[in-house]
Amino acid sequence: QVQVVESGGGLVQAGGSLRLSCTASGLTFADYAMGWLRQAPGKEREGVSCIGQNGVIPYYTDSVKGRFTVSRDNANNTLYLQMNNLKPEDTAMYYCAAGRTASDYYCSLSSTRYNYWGQGTQVTVSS
Repeated sequence: QVQVVESGGGLVQAGGSLRLSCTASGLTFADYAMGWLRQAPGKEREGVSCIGQNGVIPYYTDSVKGRFTVSRDNANNTLYLQMNNLKPEDTAMYYCAAGRTASDYYCSLSSTRYNYWGQGTQVTVSS
């Protein structure tokens, strides 16, 4: 049984930082592209960042470029998202997801490309 578990969310003031972690079990972690997606109240779920199986090339949505950094540790089945200079508009439930891709380097910011999801971790940024 595949389990994906996020942690590290919380309440932070604008300009602050948080580091999200995600562990996945029940699958061969290194065989999956991993993504961070978020959903704010009343809005559609959006892809924030993702990284391919080999962890070489990260992808980011434009609104977080230069502030967020995604990384993965395949030896420990863990995905990270370092979030700096947080803004109130970053407030959302953040989800970790795993999906198969044809290339070791590729990943997608589209939620439709992911097969396994965590329950989410809430990030709230106060102004």
